[in-house]
Amino acid sequence: MARLGLALIGALLAPWALAQALPDAPALFRQHCASCHGDQRTGGMGPALLPDSLERLRPADAQRTIAQGRAATQMPAFGAQLTADEITALASWIYQPVLPAPRWTEVDIRASRVALDRADALPARPLWQADPMNLFVVVEGGDHHVSLVDGDRFEVIHRFASRYALHGGPKFTPDGRYVFFGSRDGWITKYDLWNLTVVAEVRAGLNMRNLAVSGDGRYVMAANYLPRTLALFDAQLNLVRSFEATTLDGQTASRVSAVYDAAPRRSFIVALKDLPELWEISYDPQAAPIYDGLVHDYKMGEAIARPGFLGVRRTPLDEPLDDFFFDQRYRHVLGATRPKTATGAATAQVVNLDIRRKVADLPLAGMPHLGSGITWAWKDTTVLASPNLKGSGVDVIDMATWKPVATIATPGPGFFMRSHESSRYAWTDSMMSPTARDTLTLIDKATLQPVATVREPGRTLAHIEFTRDGRYALASLWEMDGALIVYDAATLKEVKRLPMSKPVGKYNVWNKISRSEGTSH
Repeated sequence: MARLGLALIGALLAPWALAQALPDAPALFRQHCASCHGDQRTGGMGPALLPDSLERLRPADAQRTIAQGRAATQMPAFGAQLTADEITALASWIYQPVLPAPRWTEVDIRASRVALDRADALPARPLWQADPMNLFVVVEGGDHHVSLVDGDRFEVIHRFASRYALHGGPKFTPDGRYVFFGSRDGWITKYDLWNLTVVAEVRAGLNMRNLAVSGDGRYVMAANYLPRTLALFDAQLNLVRSFEATTLDGQTASRVSAVYDAAPRRSFIVALKDLPELWEISYDPQAAPIYDGLVHDYKMGEAIARPGFLGVRRTPLDEPLDDFFFDQRYRHVLGATRPKTATGAATAQVVNLDIRRKVADLPLAGMPHLGSGITWAWKDTTVLASPNLKGSGVDVIDMATWKPVATIATPGPGFFMRSHESSRYAWTDSMMSPTARDTLTLIDKATLQPVATVREPGRTLAHIEFTRDGRYALASLWEMDGALIVYDAATLKEVKRLPMSKPVGKYNVWNKISRSEGTSH
């Protein structure tokens, strides 16, 4: 009986003892992390630590960061203060949702803005000696810096610290003077490339997908996951207004997948992650009025219209779009939908922005990455070529018929594709492949055949960008001890190598503002 009583007491005390043995992750966060990352993990001096913000950071890397800190940042190492179990518990806890969910309102956005005094008085010419149109902006993800590289001499003009985890391509004003960076945790930074200084910053949201700059340089729009909004700013990053990403009746909300500028249309095009709708928001003051729902004859004024300027023009879809690409006239959007399950199939569709409906399905296997697609003239038509995140090939589509022309074999799944109007080659990586991530494949744009490869054995080689004239192709050695590698675009010989910390992307000012046919827009 005594033994039974002791066993019963032990069984009752076991959960309590286990709870006492487990580290208290919330308490550890309050003690060591909240002062920099915020009580609700929404960020402060340090980045936001929310599940959506950490989706590209593996838990093992999070543990390593907590233990070892981050070089060239204000993130200290806690390996000497915390036990291995405490570090594991803390790293696991930051991937859990914050309850109640943090909010970020227009009041918060406006309060977050900071700006350089008298920024308009800065000299209207570069302080450095180089061609401002052949400048490369290089995002170094390894230590969260940006390098500015002279595209003629291939020398670093300047290097400066950036916000944590910049997302996607930076966007330029039409004159190439200013560049806007967007970070995963919602910060937009306006940087004066000519004067080498930050001129304004604002926090558009808590988790931001990307941003776009209007073709006239007057507006900046941010696409948010959290909160589920679009935020529109003027060129000085003053908030103009925000848009709730909801259905017309406001009952269902969505994360915003992407926003891009359609300069010939004078509008932003918006894809929603969770709703089967594509939005067009015009920044043309003379935009036509918007009629929602069914109208017998809008020309007769049979329905009540909303203003077209900064109004949401909705196109209903069968499936939501995750990312998309424009045709040359910006009349059509080619978009991909991610699979709903791990074993499901991706889909791709063509949407006509004028008639506001899907006009074709694209029979593409795997998971096409249309957002990184490029176009070129081929025979008597124009083709779109898209890398594939899950297929070993590049899909080529006739943009007149929306029919596949070819699937070009590559060593493995890729993410980026680039070319230049003066180059006979299109370059694509295989960085999503565990065995071929070290290989760039060159495709002859006339024959649609792979004709050469460039390799860095055992290391990740990705993201090509060309100089303004197309004579040189710059690749990223996508490693912490990486480099910017310059190749002669005709002979494929290496010209120069600039050491950099995981250069995740590089962007030539002229190619971006001129919307070169070989770069994504």
